[in-house]
Amino acid sequence: MIVSSIKTPSFHLAFYLCGSKVVIFEGMKYIFLCVGVFFAFAKAYSQEISPQTAIVDVQKINAHLQLDFEDQVITGKVSVDFIMKEAAKEVFLDAHSVALSSISDEGGIAITATEDKVIFTGNFKKDKEYQASFTYKVHPKQTAYFVNNQDKHQFWTQGQGKYTSHWLPSLDDMNDKIEFDISVDHSSEMTAISNGLIETVEKDNGITTSTFDMQHPISSYLVALVVGDYEVNEEVATSGVPLSYYYYPEDADKVASTYRYSKQIFDFLENKIGVPFPFKTYKQVPVKDFLYAGMENAGCTIFSDRFMIDEIGFTDQNYVNVNAHELAHQWFGDLITETKSDHHWLHEGFATYYALLAEREIFGNDYFYFKLFETAEQLRELSDQGKGQRLVAAGGSSLTYYQKGAWALHILRETVGEETFDKAVRSYLMKYAYKNVTTDHFMDEVASFTSVDLTEFSKNWLYQGAFQAEDAVNSLKKNEFMQNYFQIQSGRSVTLSAKFTQLMKAIETENDYLGQEAVYQLSEESISGVLPAYKKAMATKNLYTRQAIATSLETIPKELELDFYDLLNDDSYITQEQALIKLWVYHQQRNDVKSQRNLLDLKENAFGFADGNIKTLWLTLSLATPDYKPEASLKRYKGLIEYTAPKYPYQLRQNAFRYLEQLQSFEKESLKNLVEASVHHVWRFRESARKQLDRQLKNTEYVSTIRGMKNIFSEKEMAYLKRIEVF
Repeated sequence: MIVSSIKTPSFHLAFYLCGSKVVIFEGMKYIFLCVGVFFAFAKAYSQEISPQTAIVDVQKINAHLQLDFEDQVITGKVSVDFIMKEAAKEVFLDAHSVALSSISDEGGIAITATEDKVIFTGNFKKDKEYQASFTYKVHPKQTAYFVNNQDKHQFWTQGQGKYTSHWLPSLDDMNDKIEFDISVDHSSEMTAISNGLIETVEKDNGITTSTFDMQHPISSYLVALVVGDYEVNEEVATSGVPLSYYYYPEDADKVASTYRYSKQIFDFLENKIGVPFPFKTYKQVPVKDFLYAGMENAGCTIFSDRFMIDEIGFTDQNYVNVNAHELAHQWFGDLITETKSDHHWLHEGFATYYALLAEREIFGNDYFYFKLFETAEQLRELSDQGKGQRLVAAGGSSLTYYQKGAWALHILRETVGEETFDKAVRSYLMKYAYKNVTTDHFMDEVASFTSVDLTEFSKNWLYQGAFQAEDAVNSLKKNEFMQNYFQIQSGRSVTLSAKFTQLMKAIETENDYLGQEAVYQLSEESISGVLPAYKKAMATKNLYTRQAIATSLETIPKELELDFYDLLNDDSYITQEQALIKLWVYHQQRNDVKSQRNLLDLKENAFGFADGNIKTLWLTLSLATPDYKPEASLKRYKGLIEYTAPKYPYQLRQNAFRYLEQLQSFEKESLKNLVEASVHHVWRFRESARKQLDRQLKNTEYVSTIRGMKNIFSEKEMAYLKRIEVF
């Protein structure tokens, strides 16, 4: 998973209603794309090789599952095939809190369950094959999630960092690769998606059994299962691999923009890597309230449905990077897998770098080098603070494994040459296909293809905490675009008169990055001296240059009022959001309520991203605008409250909670939903909700309201409320 910060800042606009006055606070934030993820995924497996791996080799796990959405329980019948490497009396599968209900004792194998294992006891002989079967039931505490939204149900899993053994007895040890064949009974109105080729059988009672044949061995954290209401578009890669793009029926008009470039990315990576796609089919599935941006399950990527976007959303929040990153993982992580987390960069660094190479094919060289530059800046800053980390070590941050890993590969590629690098990677993947690897395996393979001494590279890039900023800058300077960018960037410390002509030329190029940098430097100057430059920047019609104006100008000068109205129609939901709030404030400062009302009329039907960034802002502004359609004000207020409900994506709920707090206007329904959010499975949302709930509990009226709802809270919600002493 990669975390890249895009230098197109938006503003977190906090405001609260105080009588008839709205007070605005502005603080800059950056938009983060977290791949393979939305947030930084830093939690990798920290396990060492299990002693059991030396004793037994689990060959195959066949599981037939049934899902109880009401009670959130999984019932499964499991058959396990294993070969003994050594004689032993006991072997096990990892399994958390399972209850065994039916056991096959064929072959004299006794099967029992503890809190975290299913144990097979018998007189096991070396080199002999065994099979054991049992039926279990489990209410998973993590890794498997039932998302129930009134009449709509969804189930999905997330194995990495969480352990598949919480829903499917398996082995948490990545070093025992197993063929997993899953079948699941589900409503015929729903669709099941998992690893491998599918075969479905319709039954008479409205139940369908979907069976998935994996064919290749994988580590257990790569097993996936999704059940929900989906439709699918099919495409075939140039090599013949079937590509399946799943979507919710209501999102049919977003499929083209969401999955744009998918086949191109697949074909590029398969050709560039030079090793055939490791699995028989490749599926991509959006799910609600996913923990991360995406997850590279073998042949079946699951990703957050916030990336289901329309044409305008594509500008700022497209799925391309996540798409490419998770696909690259199919080779780097799924085909070959680290032995332990010390070598996690072999997954994330490779996926990050190859995703960037794929994006270069789509967006060009300027994009490629600017993204490298951005991550180099982050790594240099961390290193200068004395917080740099070794690449080959356990416990590294996402910035280390993803971005520093990608930079290490970029420098290595330049050191040995592109042709040699590609040959070494190809040989490395083929030699260790479906096996586990270390950094030495990769570096030994590279060394076998070159006479270049790699000692210094290994010391500086793999085993030293400090980021090699000088090497990175020298690499970037080989690119003409970066030379131009550095030249403009150097003007940050000089007077306006000395750089004005240069900034104007940068704007006129209509290059995304040069134009943005010029605008950011303009924002540091007195507006009267740079109005011609702003006018020129607005006239370019470059989305990112114009977005830089919308986000960097704290107040709108009168001369740019009409230009900001024009920004309301840009193909960018970030730009539209910024133009809306800043125009509203512009009119507020002039006590021009009529213009505020007219402004709201212009954006009444806008929604924005899946998080409703424009809609929730609009609802709040409409409630804060005196006498704006008063006959519908209660409906608008209820609409904002409605968005706090669990049936909506957590990102949309988070925005609604934030605006209700700024309006100082919680009531029974939104407080109930805030308590539910405080025990949500997405930790970022949960922690945000808990902090917000703590603030609301300072209001005694809200405390009384919550206490009055005692009988409607779930067991989990009540446990949390007791923990924070509400009850």
